[in-house]
Amino acid sequence: MAAGERPQAVLFACGQNAVRSPMAAALMRHLFGRTVYVGSAGVRPGELDPFAVAAMDEIGLDISKHRPMTFEELEDWEGLNFDLIITLAPEAHHKALDLTRVAAAEVEYWPTPDPTDIEGTRQQRLDAYRAVRDQLMRRIRARFAAPPGGGGNE
Repeated sequence: MAAGERPQAVLFACGQNAVRSPMAAALMRHLFGRTVYVGSAGVRPGELDPFAVAAMDEIGLDISKHRPMTFEELEDWEGLNFDLIITLAPEAHHKALDLTRVAAAEVEYWPTPDPTDIEGTRQQRLDAYRAVRDQLMRRIRARFAAPPGGGGNE
């Protein structure tokens, strides 16, 4: 799949499906609506992070109802029928590469800092989440932008 080419279904994956992957999935849905099926998963079970909810709420996207899901739970629930798996953490990347032995999906690794590692005031911590949100937005726009002169299928 060439850069700029839009897949039918994208899975974003990180460690616990609690911060980075749900943020990326919400951004992708916001930007591309019904033109792309979007999912998210994690390697380990996690709890949705309230700072992730707050950072997304600032730009008008509500992820408060997101329930973190592991790869295995996602596979049981709806299957892993994705054209592209975008991994945001090393452990998710290794897991996705393992999956490609049985699933015909491409895997891209987008190294993304884990904002939960930041300590400090509420504002400093929230700034770390905002930085991740904004980095993901830029990356998604750059990767999935319609080719110059149109050609998008919206």
